[in-house]
Amino acid sequence: MPPHPDPSRQPLLADAPQDGESVAAPPSKTFTPTFGAAAAYGILVSIVIGSGVFTSPGAIDTNVPSPGMALVMWLTGGLLAWAGANTLAELGTAIHGEGGVQPYLQYIYGDLAGFLAAWTWIMAVMPATIAILSIVFVESIYSALGVTDRADTLAHKGLSVLVLVVVSLANSISTRVSTHLSRFFLGTKFTSILLVVVAGLAVVVLQTSQPGRTDIGGRDWFVRSWFAYRDTVHPDGHRTVWQDVGAWEMLGHCSTAIYGALWAYSGWDKAIYISSELKDPSRQLPLTINTAIPTIVLCFFVANAAYYILLPWDVVSTSDSVAVTAISRLLGVRFGILAAVLICLVVAGSILGNSLVVGRMTVAAANKGWFPRLFTVIGRVGLPKDRRSSPDTPSSSSTAFDAPVNAVLLSMALSALYILFGDFRSLLTFNGLGEYTFFFLTVLGAIILRWREPDLTRPYKPLLIIPVVFALVSGFVIVRGAAFAPVQALVLVVLWAIGLVVYWVKMRWFAS
Repeated sequence: MPPHPDPSRQPLLADAPQDGESVAAPPSKTFTPTFGAAAAYGILVSIVIGSGVFTSPGAIDTNVPSPGMALVMWLTGGLLAWAGANTLAELGTAIHGEGGVQPYLQYIYGDLAGFLAAWTWIMAVMPATIAILSIVFVESIYSALGVTDRADTLAHKGLSVLVLVVVSLANSISTRVSTHLSRFFLGTKFTSILLVVVAGLAVVVLQTSQPGRTDIGGRDWFVRSWFAYRDTVHPDGHRTVWQDVGAWEMLGHCSTAIYGALWAYSGWDKAIYISSELKDPSRQLPLTINTAIPTIVLCFFVANAAYYILLPWDVVSTSDSVAVTAISRLLGVRFGILAAVLICLVVAGSILGNSLVVGRMTVAAANKGWFPRLFTVIGRVGLPKDRRSSPDTPSSSSTAFDAPVNAVLLSMALSALYILFGDFRSLLTFNGLGEYTFFFLTVLGAIILRWREPDLTRPYKPLLIIPVVFALVSGFVIVRGAAFAPVQALVLVVLWAIGLVVYWVKMRWFAS
């Protein structure tokens, strides 16, 4: 028989809710609401401050005419992340449900949109993200040892898979263990950034007090204008002479730089994935976003300013491990290895946080009947014990082991495949296209709901200009990404086509 209709499945053109009430489904009870704002803050910061702030600066610097413009790109990316997160907070406090953007798309556009969002995130976006982070973990170690050309070797890929397995297994123990590990990794993130910033401040003090000193840090920050055009050296040795670059080409370069910044800020949406586990989501979700995102933007800005102080400017654009390079040049190889260790811990924290998130999204999708019911199992491996029940929730005696193990194992297997058959740059583009397609649709939906359901209860409602700006920029990112990466775009379209077939088969099976 067909699935029982509930209000959360109403499409965009369905009758509007009466008396200003939200028609969203009540929150699922799969996970107990135990998180406070502080825990959510830690999880969000732990996810976002990952490899991007340590690996993206070179790619961004390559595509801008000056260090000052690079810092503007970092601020622009941060403002976009904040705008998107605030829009999702509006939806998250008005439309209840687990699974990130999935319930919002389902509520706004209908069941198919919600399914495709869940399908894309579970099968592509999140496993690709975890695969990228696992690759970066190993690449940081190689870079500290002076090896930069082994990313495609079987040994490199095998070590990346090993890192993935270890962190995923740690995330399979329990939510409490994951939270404690998240707090530990959060400390390493701030420690790594603090190390870079303190080193930069030390160079500023020494070079301003002793202007003739040239044996420490870079000198460009002290003797050159931060916004003056300078030629950019690329990793392959060729130069971009910015005075010869036209306006249209300049726009393309700046768009690429913003894309790199958005990757660094990737994860800004993850607070809503645990909104159903917050004790008071209508208050704690906006509080989490409006404290965590500014913290992250500040960290990224000061860290990148420090890179330009610690290194000659022509070195920044050629390095894919800027933090390790900066510390190694300032304090020597041993401290460079220490920096690499800290960055590895940072990346491990991001893998842990993303693994935690994708597990909960898979459970939410399985609870809706979109994925097999074995992914509703909590706290163990295997099939549900009682096939007549709804979600397979843990008993009170087993709450210490409440991780969605089956879901984590699915993500681990998919991520391993992406590691073995992909590479950093192709996965980065693939991940971005998948993410921002649905970010665009979700934020566009929030704008539509302002007109479609003006009386919808919205405990948190940012200014309309915030979602409008994000929708315009994210739409541009999608079109540009698809035009410049047709192979990845085609793979994503094929994945959606397979998802449509799966959805049609499931609906036919339910209807029979």
